[in-house]
Amino acid sequence: MSQTPDTEPIISSPADFSLEDHSPREEAPPSPVDAYARPEDVRFAPTISRGVRSRGQDSNTQNTIVMLLAGGQGERLYPLTRDRAKPSVPIGGVYRIIDFALSNCINSGMRRILVLTQYKSFSLQRHIQAAWELFNPVMGEYIDVIPPQQRNVQRWYQGTADAIFQNIYMLEQEKPAHVVILSGDHIYKMDYSKMLDFHVQNGADLTISCTKVPRAEAFRFGVAGTDPDGRINRFVEKPKDPPGIPGDEEHSYSSMGVYIFSTEVLVRRVIEDVKTDTEHDFGKNIIPRMVRGGDRVFAYPFVDENRSPNRPSDEVYWRDIGTIESYYDANMDLVSVSPQFNLYDEHWPIHRRSQPGPTARTLSHGPDRVPMVVDSLLSTGAIVSGARVERSILGPRSFVHSYADVQDSILFDDVEIGRHCKIKRAIIDKHVKIPAGTQIGYDLELDRKRFTVSPEGIVVVPKGLALK
Repeated sequence: MSQTPDTEPIISSPADFSLEDHSPREEAPPSPVDAYARPEDVRFAPTISRGVRSRGQDSNTQNTIVMLLAGGQGERLYPLTRDRAKPSVPIGGVYRIIDFALSNCINSGMRRILVLTQYKSFSLQRHIQAAWELFNPVMGEYIDVIPPQQRNVQRWYQGTADAIFQNIYMLEQEKPAHVVILSGDHIYKMDYSKMLDFHVQNGADLTISCTKVPRAEAFRFGVAGTDPDGRINRFVEKPKDPPGIPGDEEHSYSSMGVYIFSTEVLVRRVIEDVKTDTEHDFGKNIIPRMVRGGDRVFAYPFVDENRSPNRPSDEVYWRDIGTIESYYDANMDLVSVSPQFNLYDEHWPIHRRSQPGPTARTLSHGPDRVPMVVDSLLSTGAIVSGARVERSILGPRSFVHSYADVQDSILFDDVEIGRHCKIKRAIIDKHVKIPAGTQIGYDLELDRKRFTVSPEGIVVVPKGLALK
């Protein structure tokens, strides 16, 4: 974890904001917004991060901070987000959604990470403390979870840009030359250091990672129009007439929500934005204003690090886990015969500290109680006792009793499936005990009276639900 000084600077004037001043200041009451630094007065003198250089870091990555936005409510993922933030939702048995973005950071040599939380953050904070003790403070590495501090304004985060604004003091303290801004609820594999090199080589104020999408489908995304050299000349959220890519007019550049800012420019732009009546959102407000104002904004074509032999070479893997359906599909891909996302690639591993516990096992109790596990993932401590499990994911310490049949389903931690149960196309959250003989997923009308059923018929059993 990063080391925080006893007194932290308060940003209330251009003089206070100057990152060239290393002297401590006394804590002062928060200032009103009008007293913040004028954007034109911001001056920035970046310094190399504290500690010695870590393995895998170059001068660019070492002088970069990651700010990972992890405060989303995830309303469309309810009830999985009833007790947790969306980035904290379990996936693939032993992972959380945020683990994919964090793994990208580690694999990219970026080890100064601030996770900005807001909504029901306890589960996420506990996960990071338990699973991400991979950082060495002596080497200048850290991952810090930062809830809203309300240091300068007495409010929660009002948007993505406002979340950065309310944590400007961290940039003043750390003095990075570059800031990588990520979302904690996307699944993909990406080397941010390659994007950072592109950003530096182009002398960019902002670089946006973009994927190619068919132009006819681009109306659903934030779309960047570019010059032939990749400089963005137009940025529109969900346009009716999306701009095409020069030389490839059948496709458009869709923003992935992965940004690299030059820090001085970022600070100026979020200070400008907080003084205006906007949604304080990067895609809707900050980026269009930067493009119109002549800032050097570039599109970086996404380079996929997901090496999967089962995916066409011209396709990339990037998933926004925003709905029950998209969440379910991402999990089912992992247990398919030919998954598009490769969890086993040593070139780009998905990191996390392993959970303590015994190895998963199967139990046989005679010829009529032989377990069968087909195309499934079994997590630490999971037990299948004389049951059939097919195309499913069993979370840590889950238990499937004899004669039960579990198909196309996702079980979270500490789920117990009783004898003779039949479970199909279901997501069962933590600490649920399904009584013997229960059927889920076979009668959706009955399931709607007891559980949550998605538009596509996926049954979600909430955390801790007591069934009789």
